[in-house]
Amino acid sequence: MLLREAGETAQSRTVETRWYFVALVTAAIAISYFDRQTLPVAISSIERTIPLSDQQFSWLQFAFLIPYAVMYAAGGRLLDTIGTRRGFMLIMLWWSGACALHGLAMNFGFLLAARCLLGMGEGGGFPAATRVVAEWIPVGRRSTAMGIINAGTAVGSVLAPPLIGIVLLTSGWRMVFFISGAVGLAWVTWWYFGYRGSSETSAATLDARAVEQEFSFFDLVSMRPVRVLIFAKFMSDSAWYFYLLWLPKYLYDARGFDIKQVSYFAWIPYAASGIGSFLGGWLSSALLSRGRSLDFSRKFVLGLSALFMPVVILVPRVPVAWALGLFCIAFFCQQSWSGLIMTLPADIFPLSAVGTIAGLVGFGGAIGGAIFGVVAGFLLSRGFGYGTLFLIVGTFHLIAFFAILFFAGTVEPLKNRDLYPKVSPL
Repeated sequence: MLLREAGETAQSRTVETRWYFVALVTAAIAISYFDRQTLPVAISSIERTIPLSDQQFSWLQFAFLIPYAVMYAAGGRLLDTIGTRRGFMLIMLWWSGACALHGLAMNFGFLLAARCLLGMGEGGGFPAATRVVAEWIPVGRRSTAMGIINAGTAVGSVLAPPLIGIVLLTSGWRMVFFISGAVGLAWVTWWYFGYRGSSETSAATLDARAVEQEFSFFDLVSMRPVRVLIFAKFMSDSAWYFYLLWLPKYLYDARGFDIKQVSYFAWIPYAASGIGSFLGGWLSSALLSRGRSLDFSRKFVLGLSALFMPVVILVPRVPVAWALGLFCIAFFCQQSWSGLIMTLPADIFPLSAVGTIAGLVGFGGAIGGAIFGVVAGFLLSRGFGYGTLFLIVGTFHLIAFFAILFFAGTVEPLKNRDLYPKVSPL
């Protein structure tokens, strides 16, 4: 009897520990999205000191997203090599310092360099989150866990407009970056003392060399499901980064908002994105618990999320209140989509490859965001309106979903595939 009670107590503690670590990572992702929102929300104040054109603004986003993409892939490999705990700590130290560095900028070139350094640091955030989920969360709860973590993007984005607005009105735009960097350094302390790897993870790390011989980097890249996921993320994040990084500027330029109005209203779509992150993951887990296959549980919610994304096409044609409502629908569905697509690497691949695969998928997304951001700046500077841009991005998630549906194969652990250990290329 005592042994049984002790076992139940230990199991309860393990469950509590799992979700504590999920909360810890969610806080990091929230800080990440707050940090990347500092520039877009503060842009009207920054422009009084450092004048910027639409094209220059797009280059600042490009400077963030290209190194972000590279380090998304490299950061995933780094985490697979040195482990989640040490790797995530180094990643957060880097990006917090880079965020604070923005506050010292005196010209466009300095902002460009600081933005580049920030992207390099933040690129490892989601690969680390995916590894934590793979280490600690059983498969039936992974989409819920990733949905909660992905909701951290909304927490950071929701807090950014009002909090940054307060700092802008009281202390100036430079203090925004200094405070953001300090918050990140505080999280590093929390992570250092709060996180540990699971025993399964330790075993996988010790055996990583053997696993890598079976799945080299080029083996992984040659697999059809990996390439399809990269393409799908490329398409969907082309839209997402446009929404994320251009929404405040759209409200400033096309709707005539000032700093106070952006502070009051710009957080609303991001709040919707947080609800979408959680509900998308919850729905997929619920389907799985009711006996649906892993493949159906993931693809059904991905398809449902993609179905409503074209509503953004109507944004320029409706009053601003309705436009914010349409943004809410798009942000809700996008983050439902995002949490699930970043769960797929943990669903399919062994732990020692999860960081690498998640990194490659995120790499594709960031490259898509970088390219379309420059395209957006080019089109706006050539006289095209936001209506053209919303028309284009409204189709991207549907294209991504059909790629997954028809070319990615069945969502199931790789060891169950007939072609294990390799999947023939497309």
